Amino acid sequence: MSLKIYHNPRCSKSRQALAILADKADLEVIDYLKTGLDLATLSDLYKKTGGDVRAMMRTGEAVYKELGLKQIEQDAALLAAIVAHPILLERPLVSDGRRAVICRPPELAAEFLD
Repeated sequence: MSLKIYHNPRCSKSRQALAILADKADLEVIDYLKTGLDLATLSDLYKKTGGDVRAMMRTGEAVYKELGLKQIEQDAALLAAIVAHPILLERPLVSDGRRAVICRPPELAAEFLD
């Protein structure tokens, strides 16, 4: 099984999800804070998570408040904000190409192993 994990190595939840998957799947680790995110990839992940852009966002980040994103209702504008500020992406996010799951708690990553 081939999986992608959108990972922040400084995040304990992300490291825990990575540990769950590391030896059990062909895993591509994407350090999205270094590589960034493009809108096409993020839009695809958004659809695969079920289409709840706020669930994909770290609403406690300072940049979320600074940009006034709480008042924004358009999903496209929120996705663009994540592309511009990758720190806004909730992590870890795991995808098998058909679906994507925000693995909070990290144990949700195990769903891909069944």
